[in-house]
Amino acid sequence: MPFEVYTFRSSGKRLFAGKNTPHFHAVYGIIAHKQTIMQDIQTEMRNRAKELLESKQAGLVVGFTLDEYGKPTPAFITDPDDVGRLVWNDDCVRSRHNLVGCLKRDEVRKLGKPAVVVNAAGKRAFNVLIAESQREPGDVVLIDMEPEPRDARFDERYAKLAMLDTMSREERFAFWKKEFTRCFKCYACRQVCPLCYCTQCIVDKNRPQRIDTSATLKGNFAWNITRAFHLAGRCVGCGACSAACPAGIDLDLLNLSLARAGETHFDGYRAGENPDTLPIIGTFSVEDKETFIR
Repeated sequence: MPFEVYTFRSSGKRLFAGKNTPHFHAVYGIIAHKQTIMQDIQTEMRNRAKELLESKQAGLVVGFTLDEYGKPTPAFITDPDDVGRLVWNDDCVRSRHNLVGCLKRDEVRKLGKPAVVVNAAGKRAFNVLIAESQREPGDVVLIDMEPEPRDARFDERYAKLAMLDTMSREERFAFWKKEFTRCFKCYACRQVCPLCYCTQCIVDKNRPQRIDTSATLKGNFAWNITRAFHLAGRCVGCGACSAACPAGIDLDLLNLSLARAGETHFDGYRAGENPDTLPIIGTFSVEDKETFIR
């Protein structure tokens, strides 16, 4: 690995009971065993976070804590005595918070070298930041909660596109028109994305005014399509944008469509798998396929 990663090996334990175990006891055994493993991982994560802070290897640990409703929310720990606030449970595993997105905040940068709890999507996002010279390998300690790659996730998420694949061009336009009508330009999708790091976003520029800032259908199309193209070949599929959208727009569908196109037309390319591989939009080869030209 080109950067410092702390991996939890215990997360690879098997989570099933014996074949001859009665059904009820088998299910109970799975749950009990899984809870024990989660608790072990959480304890190990807290110990590692405390070690990093006490040794000054990190000035800040970014992880999950529980909000007032018992749901995972980002936590920023600077005091070793506060690591007990960090949690890791099933909701954290399923969470679409990409904590790497917190690294672009100025207030986080001021606290020194961060250690960040990441899953597979978080690692890929950090790889893209390295490839785009936004981060150096030694800038961050990654606390890796998902050591085994889960490539099947891409295939599972691509299955969501089946609905759009069956539509005609006119039907797809009608679908997105209905979706984008709900957008009211809060820019939550931009704020949570680890790869939207421009100092000044194109939508904030007004000389000239390239994108209508009001929540009109024309402006909504311009904003969401522009953002999707800016993420083409870069999106790591974490789903943070869809999770953050208060209007419930599945923005993931746009990004997944472009990610699948990149994988199909550029020899299986997947964003963030290798920090030494430049994003496809930022490179050119005379051998690039030109079948899209009509």
